[in-house]
Amino acid sequence: MNDTIDGIATPEGTLDILSKSELERLQDSGQGGLHDLFRRCALAVLNTGSNVDDAKLILERFRDFQIRLTQRDRGLKLEVTNAPATAFVDGKMIRGIKEHLFSVLRDIVYVHNEIQESPRFDLQTSQGITDAIFHILRNARAFDTLRPANLVVCWGGHSIGREEYDYTKEVGYELGLRGMDICTGCGPGAMKGPMKGAAIGHAKQRIAGGLYVGITEPGIIAAEPPNPIVNKLVILPDIEKRLEAFVRLGHGVVVFPGGVGTAEEILYLLGILLHPGNANQPFPLIFTGPRAAEPYFEQIDAFIGATLGRKAQQRYKVLIDDPQGAAREMRTGLDAVAAYREAHMDACFYNWQLKVEAPFQQPFTPSHEAMAGLELHRGAKPHQMAANLRRCFSGIVAGNVKEEGIRAIEQRGPFQIHGDREILEPLDRLLTAFVEQKRMKLPTTEYVPCYEVVKG
Repeated sequence: MNDTIDGIATPEGTLDILSKSELERLQDSGQGGLHDLFRRCALAVLNTGSNVDDAKLILERFRDFQIRLTQRDRGLKLEVTNAPATAFVDGKMIRGIKEHLFSVLRDIVYVHNEIQESPRFDLQTSQGITDAIFHILRNARAFDTLRPANLVVCWGGHSIGREEYDYTKEVGYELGLRGMDICTGCGPGAMKGPMKGAAIGHAKQRIAGGLYVGITEPGIIAAEPPNPIVNKLVILPDIEKRLEAFVRLGHGVVVFPGGVGTAEEILYLLGILLHPGNANQPFPLIFTGPRAAEPYFEQIDAFIGATLGRKAQQRYKVLIDDPQGAAREMRTGLDAVAAYREAHMDACFYNWQLKVEAPFQQPFTPSHEAMAGLELHRGAKPHQMAANLRRCFSGIVAGNVKEEGIRAIEQRGPFQIHGDREILEPLDRLLTAFVEQKRMKLPTTEYVPCYEVVKG
């Protein structure tokens, strides 16, 4: 059976037409053009269901893939050649995949024209970044002003085993039975399971219009292609804006077992919640997994205690092998969020009052120099330490699965991580545990670390 196919797609109710300049920019593969970015993201969407989490390998496997946009009298037409055949049924593109494809197009065009090329947003300021994220989400129609505070963000690994995956479905089911919607990083594993479970819970409760939001960014989408349950896909321009979109849009977070990407997300959220300006704001955060995952959360908890302190540990609850308890705890937490928002006259659909400072917003480029220069020193304030540890994990994610990170490691060897021994030792223990538990990447080959913890 041929694993590639040619096909045609037209949009359905979103971005039906492009201006001449937009079309030219999307067809331009030179510097300043958007063609290469659109091609990479489009290939990721069409490659949904792949068991490969290496962006470089995916691009090499489908090196002959091409995508072409043309403007017709009746609107836009998109032609693909040598596309993954799994995106089609009997020669026709699967409708959900087609919707995701045009969501990618919509967000790439909007971010370039209305955010990056517009003087309207000052992306060097915290307020400017927060405003830009709001407008990207609004343009994607991610807001429902009539919906209550019931959007639960679910974080966890894309390379988890079957037992942990089934557990994420059980928790999602319990959340769905209680009327909660799901937001994830849109990929497989712990990002797909909660949505799948919630869809069944919603169906049993006859809840029509369940919301399954997927939030991603161009650097990670190839390694974690959108799962088919996502019915609202949004592509943010970088990982920092993606993370802020999660905490502005969502009302609570459930964390399942994962790897360095999940650790990055945990540190991001804890760093924000530890900011003195957020001390009184309710934000339910639950760590949960099956009994077999208990050692994983013990390691995460110990690492947080050693690096960020007791106050950080008090911002979350760990519930092991208790899907119903996790859902009930989240329901109670969301009720508190709704009451707080109402009392402070804050919108339910976007958390404007949450304080997010520049270290959590400015894009971090994980070069060898940047990784070696991270300030992992005892004495930093907890939220500042969380920001730097988050960057450290972000760099490891890049070295594991992102095309530019993989190439940098191939050319110059592993990233070196320096700092105080009191920080590096618990960091090394956690990373070593991730490797031993095969949580770094999909276990298709033996993992070769893209980092080196330098304790000398």
